[in-house]
Amino acid sequence: MKIYDSSRCERVDFEPIEEGKVSMYICGPTVYDHAHLGHGRSAVAFDVIRKYLEYKYGEGNVTFVSNYTDIDDKMINRAREDGISVSELAAKIIPSVEEDYASLGVAKPEIQPRATDHIAEILEMVEMLEDKGYTYVLDDGVYFDIRKFEDYGKFSKQILEDLKMGARVSVNEAKKNPYDFVLWKLRKDGEDDFWASKWGDGRPGWHIECSAMTWKHLGEKFDIHGGGLDLKFPHHECEVAQSKACFGSDSFAKYWLHNGFIQVDDEKMSKSLGNFFTLKDIFKKYDPQVVRMMFLQTHYRNPINFSDELLEQAKAGLARIHDLVRRLRKIESGEFDDFAGYRKEFEKALDNDFDTSGALAAVFDMVKVVNTKIADVDVDKVLHVFEDMDKVLGVIFPSDSGDVDVDVEALIVEREQARANKDFATSDRIRDELKTKGIELEDGPNGTIWKKI
Repeated sequence: MKIYDSSRCERVDFEPIEEGKVSMYICGPTVYDHAHLGHGRSAVAFDVIRKYLEYKYGEGNVTFVSNYTDIDDKMINRAREDGISVSELAAKIIPSVEEDYASLGVAKPEIQPRATDHIAEILEMVEMLEDKGYTYVLDDGVYFDIRKFEDYGKFSKQILEDLKMGARVSVNEAKKNPYDFVLWKLRKDGEDDFWASKWGDGRPGWHIECSAMTWKHLGEKFDIHGGGLDLKFPHHECEVAQSKACFGSDSFAKYWLHNGFIQVDDEKMSKSLGNFFTLKDIFKKYDPQVVRMMFLQTHYRNPINFSDELLEQAKAGLARIHDLVRRLRKIESGEFDDFAGYRKEFEKALDNDFDTSGALAAVFDMVKVVNTKIADVDVDKVLHVFEDMDKVLGVIFPSDSGDVDVDVEALIVEREQARANKDFATSDRIRDELKTKGIELEDGPNGTIWKKI
């Protein structure tokens, strides 16, 4: 199995630290607003990676941790705008994010820590850094001195002199170096969210939060750290510096994975450009499973140039798969079961740095063959292969199975009875009724199947 390690910028063999077990930490959202397409893209990418690792190593052998940042400047500013506390804002937004992720078929992390629950670990790390000479104190907080960590910038391949101040890089003229970053922010007048420390009341800086949470839940060294490409600098660079400064040069993540941006008209999605979409916005027009399919059509490291056309392509591809699944459930089983090759192609693609587009190609190749031999296939074996594939992809079986299926099937039974009684008016009425609900019927020798239109 090969993965692209974005810290080394090369494809490498994946070999877990502990044989047969995998530990991974993914940077989750800052919960000041509803999840957007970029959040969804990252969540689906790492959901697939997690599920494929479970597919290979067994479900009980993958420890998956993804956090919530529930205290930072954005949280404080939004809470003030809304006239509520930061904890009340988090209590409102976290269920919204979880609802959207669940709609996308993203499994909940095994461990889902919040920064505010790890103040003790954060303060302990800051003290360790202070004891080792990596910090200094200014009027507004405790800072990490990057000059004391000679490898700062190597992780993200940055030439610091060529950079401008970026997102969440604090501009403070008193700092020894512009890229020194805050570990502990001292309380400002009017701030209500703070904790006591030896340096004074305050709150953690953004970067130290993730280092403390990985240390708490995965230890000083673990297998995979991941997140969006926009986090590589400064966030992940700072994590690497402070964690290695604390625990040694061989500590922290063995492999790094970063997913690509969401772009709109070839520009990165952002509120400032007015091309910003929340998941809830998109779900009003498209089934969440279509959105998941859209994400899977592109390799997780590549950018996605978002458009309605891309969603329509995903919708059409998904319909081909779902139509076959519904047809299979209607027919008698045959004996043709030569599908092992498609499973191997599926695994080969995902072993190649989690290539979901290649995995989907294996699915569509199998769909094509099954459709041509549908009268002869061993239905149980086909569905079994699809079920295994779908443990990873989460798109092969319709997400609307349940009440929708039951209601449609009941109307189909009623329509077939009407046709048997030569009550064609009722038969046509049911067909038309379902069509207004976006359901199209297809009559065949093995009965009637339905599909969304």
